[in-house]
Amino acid sequence: MPHLLNLSDLGSAGLVQVLDRADRHRAQRGKTATDTLRGKSIALVFEKASTRTRISLEVAVAELGGHPLVITSQGSQMGRGEPIRDTARVLCRMVHGITFRTSGDERLREMAEFSSVPVLNALTDTSHPMQLLADLMTVRRIRGDLNELTFAWVGDGNNMAASWIEAAGLLKLRLRLACPRGFLPDPALVEAAVAAGGKVDVLQDPALATAGADVVSTDVFTSMGQEAESRARNEAFQGYRLTQELLSAASEEVVVLHCLPAHRGEEIDDAVLEGPRSFVWDQAEARLHTAKAALEWAIAESG
Repeated sequence: MPHLLNLSDLGSAGLVQVLDRADRHRAQRGKTATDTLRGKSIALVFEKASTRTRISLEVAVAELGGHPLVITSQGSQMGRGEPIRDTARVLCRMVHGITFRTSGDERLREMAEFSSVPVLNALTDTSHPMQLLADLMTVRRIRGDLNELTFAWVGDGNNMAASWIEAAGLLKLRLRLACPRGFLPDPALVEAAVAAGGKVDVLQDPALATAGADVVSTDVFTSMGQEAESRARNEAFQGYRLTQELLSAASEEVVVLHCLPAHRGEEIDDAVLEGPRSFVWDQAEARLHTAKAALEWAIAESG
């Protein structure tokens, strides 16, 4: 079954094909009707709050001619402790695909294991492939060839960093990650990306990571479920905020990304987020186009 649990499920060629298809969706939106999901229902399962992911997926399914079925923990038996495997086995008898936004990776994998229809990762604590599709689409549209660019990640070695590392391996990208001690990315992910041909460096100094960078990306220092650690995290990430000074040594055409929501004044300055090199709103819009492409890939591959 063609689940999309991580970017590697697409493979290098599949990743490029999904990005190409997303570009076509962007160009055709409002001009050409698409009904690739006509007659199909997609369950959009959310155990975590969402704005961009929920909106992009719900609109994507509708604009592809399908029926989006939004399911939250509060509005289903999952909120009362029904096992994921039971939910999966019920859903797959009624829908044609499932997207799942949850916490632990083990919950996503259980959903996929017990589903006979494609399951797409709409975010876990360890990866966020659908966001990375939007990030890559945005950079390709603005800067062109990804392979000629230097990418920098500044902040936590979190799920977003992990998916950036995976993308670097699949597309053989140059990626520098600046993360404080105690918040480094999984070394096994880095080793795998390097073995696949990616040029990945893990640093502690944000200035070294962003020097000459063509793309600089960050995320909140405290993600959902980590609120109790907020004070300690803000102290650990002192010096990692994206400021105009930090970006001064980056490329003059640097593309600044943030997957949102943003905490202005913590991981990024308002002047940077609202500045001329910020493309976060294009990045957010790209979630719609890449959601369409990812859903089409999964449904097509499932036969």
